[in-house]
Amino acid sequence: MHKTIQKAITTIQDIVIEYPVTKEVLCTLLINNQSKSVMKSIVIKLVLLPIFFLISIGNLCSQEALTSEQWQADLDYLQKQVHENHSYLFKKIDQTTWDAEVDKLRAQIPSLAPHEVKVGLTRIVSLFEYGHTQVPFSTLAEEAVLPVNLYHFEDGIFIEGVQKENKNVLGAKLLKVGGMPLEKALQAIRPVVPVENDNFFKAYGLRFLTVPSVLHAQGVIPELSTSVTLTLEKEGKVFEHTFTAVPLKELSRDYGFTIPNETWISARQQNKTPLFLKELNEKLYFFEYLPTSKMLYVRQSSVFNDEKETLADFYKRLFAFIDANDIEKLVYDVRLNGGGNNYNNKPLIKGIMARPKINKKGTFFYIIGRNTFSACQNLTNEIENYTEAIIVGEPTSENKNFYGDAKRVTLPNSKINTYLSYAWWQDVPQWENKDWTIPNIAVAMSFNDYVSNHDPVLEAALNYTDSGFILNPLQHLTQLFTEGNFAQLKTDATKIIQNKGYKYYDFEEEFGAAGYRLFSMGETEGGLFILELVAENYPTSTGALYSLASAQEQVDQVEKAKENYKKILAIDPNGTLANTVKKRLEKLK
Repeated sequence: MHKTIQKAITTIQDIVIEYPVTKEVLCTLLINNQSKSVMKSIVIKLVLLPIFFLISIGNLCSQEALTSEQWQADLDYLQKQVHENHSYLFKKIDQTTWDAEVDKLRAQIPSLAPHEVKVGLTRIVSLFEYGHTQVPFSTLAEEAVLPVNLYHFEDGIFIEGVQKENKNVLGAKLLKVGGMPLEKALQAIRPVVPVENDNFFKAYGLRFLTVPSVLHAQGVIPELSTSVTLTLEKEGKVFEHTFTAVPLKELSRDYGFTIPNETWISARQQNKTPLFLKELNEKLYFFEYLPTSKMLYVRQSSVFNDEKETLADFYKRLFAFIDANDIEKLVYDVRLNGGGNNYNNKPLIKGIMARPKINKKGTFFYIIGRNTFSACQNLTNEIENYTEAIIVGEPTSENKNFYGDAKRVTLPNSKINTYLSYAWWQDVPQWENKDWTIPNIAVAMSFNDYVSNHDPVLEAALNYTDSGFILNPLQHLTQLFTEGNFAQLKTDATKIIQNKGYKYYDFEEEFGAAGYRLFSMGETEGGLFILELVAENYPTSTGALYSLASAQEQVDQVEKAKENYKKILAIDPNGTLANTVKKRLEKLK
């Protein structure tokens, strides 16, 4: 018998003398491997619950009380299914690395509690880093989740909504989870999430921070408990607040935001509703005309058909309105669109392309965000490829090319459903694939923006004028380089890098790769110029300095190379490049 089970039985025997409980309760305590004090607290609460809830716990227990061998058999089954039917998923991780992680979990299973095995299985599936390939969030959160809704705003993670009994913490900024600093806690839970990019984690991963079983399995909290303490900041004061978990079904949220009701409250002022949230839970799509600005605003929050109106009919109605009215700006908002059936996209693209009066720069604006995913990524790709839209907002949460359309694979013993993607969607050439679509104009919402119903993203579209803002900075800089206008290139590059409107562009990566590519192709002068430009604008980047120094060494600019190698050691003397740099310097003596 597992040693933790033996210890738990001894503890339960002591508790039962004082508190009579049912076998279902005892089974639950055994599964969760609680400390004696926590067990006693749970028992006191559970004996007061209605009998139907105890029965449901008993059913859950019978499903989860598996032996280590059964859990290992489930893991082996998953591994076999991946290799035999889904080996194409090995794009971001190779088979050898993935199998090594499977072996590691298999060896750990005998010493893990059931919830830790579940989280471990979720980590294994998430290693593929495709959002459709997953163990559903509800599998880990169904039994217990903190009654709080967190949202990652531009200025931090805040409590956007709570159950009313926790109303004093509404609007507080999150600093720590269970005593662990927030950034470290986020890093700890990230492997559990099938992260495609940073915005996927913001949109769909943050909620894992509210699941006690995940927090414990990932080392954020030392013991599994239904109560978790958060360190918060509100109105200049730092304090702690302990939340007691509730069943997942008690949450009231959609699209990442709280839906206020008799038990839940939102930090957002309810006296009015911004357009991007208007009728959100009544309609999947709608449009509204603002006559003063002659703007037509459209929000499409799904690529599925609404039961009240199909997308095809909605598009017909939309374009009929466009044809009949004077429209100076069309704003199409898909920031909350998590996908659907991408075959529904075609009528929209064809309709926009057929109307040059709206399909032009400065007239057509397309808003994307962290919830823009799946079939809506396909729509975004088509908007980018075939229209003149100016894209505004945050990056999407999906790769441009991606695996979707998941097949359910049910593990034989635990009956856990895993979902493994099988369809490859490719809208751009492989060499143009990116982790996400980034906006031409970067705009994100602060907490105060949200609370006061201010929408800075829509405002950016409304206020846009062709006043010299460079919509495609990389194309602009490439053109300057091609023309040999190096002085202007240097000036514009520095301005662009410092402009927050371009914050989602990875200029260091893009420029560095371009410089190295030019240098490798024999364009020594141009390659060195670009590498010097990167190092100048990213003076603390050891990678940029190393690329430049290596190139300088190859063209016999020895003293310059030595100087940059020394800068690397001064910045990060014990870093990953340190030993290599020291060898290079020794060679150049």
